[in-house]
Amino acid sequence: MTKSSYLSDQFASALPYDRYLQTGTDEQQRRWTQVYDAARLTDIQKQLVAGFVRDMKILIFSGIWCGDCVEQCPLIQRIAEANPSKIDLRFIERPRDGELVPELRINGGSRVPVVQFLSEDNEWCATAGDRTISRYRAIAHRKLGPLCPTGIVAPDKEELNATLGDWLNEVERVQLMLRLTPRLRQKYQD
Repeated sequence: MTKSSYLSDQFASALPYDRYLQTGTDEQQRRWTQVYDAARLTDIQKQLVAGFVRDMKILIFSGIWCGDCVEQCPLIQRIAEANPSKIDLRFIERPRDGELVPELRINGGSRVPVVQFLSEDNEWCATAGDRTISRYRAIAHRKLGPLCPTGIVAPDKEELNATLGDWLNEVERVQLMLRLTPRLRQKYQD
């Protein structure tokens, strides 16, 4: 099975954000909602995402229980909802004790979130995760001991905005890749 076909199969069985959130406990849902409510795209960022013309799929291997997922996945949802006709975002749960397939592991581990970007026809475009550069900088600055933050306390506004910006840059990068690829330009005659 190719990487693209594996991801396509996973995408078909994955859940949209709202349904994924419902799989969590009340406390897990509260944590995700706290970050979601704190995250906002600026008007300029909304205009950028609204201008996307290529359909793209984003598949997140996540853990509803994972602090890094709590603090980042709602940000990606905010980006996706700025242009739902072009960004199809789905989530698939990685059980706490489960392993990811080797192709999805980061630095040899089953770390989440792992974000897979696919074209409209399920071609793999990019992988991102488990943390953005702004997340890593903030964690390094605070010198956290645990490998995975708890997600009990939402990140501060500066870190939240920087991380949102990192994710927006990655989504825009893939959108531009899709917009400029000769394969799709020929298909759409643009």
